[in-house]
Amino acid sequence: MRNGKIRIGIMGLGQIGRHLYHLAREIDDIEIVAVADIGKPEIIQYLLNSDGVDEAPCELQDNYLINEKFRTRMLQLARPDEVPWDVLNVHCVVDATGRYRSRRDMEAHLRAGAPRVILASLPAESIDRIVVPGINEGSAAAADKMISAGSATTNAFALLLQSLDQALGVDCASMTTVHAYSSDQSLQNYAHKDFRRSRSAAENIIPNNNESARWVELVLPKFEGKLSGYALNVPVQRGSLLDVNCVMQAGTVTAEQVNGAMRAAAADHPTLIGVTDDPIVSSDVIGCRQSLLFDSLATIKAGKRIIKVLAWYESLGHACRVLEVVRHYGRLDAIGGGR
Repeated sequence: MRNGKIRIGIMGLGQIGRHLYHLAREIDDIEIVAVADIGKPEIIQYLLNSDGVDEAPCELQDNYLINEKFRTRMLQLARPDEVPWDVLNVHCVVDATGRYRSRRDMEAHLRAGAPRVILASLPAESIDRIVVPGINEGSAAAADKMISAGSATTNAFALLLQSLDQALGVDCASMTTVHAYSSDQSLQNYAHKDFRRSRSAAENIIPNNNESARWVELVLPKFEGKLSGYALNVPVQRGSLLDVNCVMQAGTVTAEQVNGAMRAAAADHPTLIGVTDDPIVSSDVIGCRQSLLFDSLATIKAGKRIIKVLAWYESLGHACRVLEVVRHYGRLDAIGGGR
């Protein structure tokens, strides 16, 4: 690493990608050296300066995006195999497109010279590692080349489930994420390969499949075959809600005990978990950097062994976790003598 900094390339400067860029400006050990996106560099600069973040505007000079911390080469390219990562001398690439999730696409980044690829989303198939901070980062190895940092929903669900299980014992669980609409949804009715996702995201609650449960089973193997998940995409731009029904191992668990367990988990992992006692709504969670904000007012006991809980989260918190995964592998490389 040059000057002790981790040199990152980002593919895709949508919401998560722009969060990563803004977060990197706050710290000294990471620099974004290149960005590849289908958008024109002038548009990318405009969006970054329009995000409402309290920072000096970045400037565009000769296809370099410049701020007070680093300069970033801007590349208007569409696919992983088109980006000359070797020439750009990056330590890792974060693919934040949400589109290139297959092994084939990740291998294209590697063939183009990326020493490692970290997805900011869930993979489409098995890869070297899925790392969820606070759950299984200790399993990471310097030899990993294709990694996923999970998704915002996966991180929130895994941390919530682990916290309750360690404190009180969870037998099985089902979750529904009430999720803000995403950039791959149309705001007007428009033909999509999925019938329901062809309907306007700005006007409808849209039932959707969600992959988080099966990937949480991978990082928390004691729950293999015991989790299920679903999604409702709602007309909200930012701020999502996790609605989880946990079947507890004991029928004596109370709502007060569940809230106490989550307060203890938040005290142990304050950067990952928060607890709110206020009657918040989705817009109140915007800007939250934790993976989940547990809603203590919503906890109820439903039947002898079932506890229903709510937890809020948003994309900024997930971007923070992606950078933590990047840093973790940077430390592993330093220990192993990586470049």
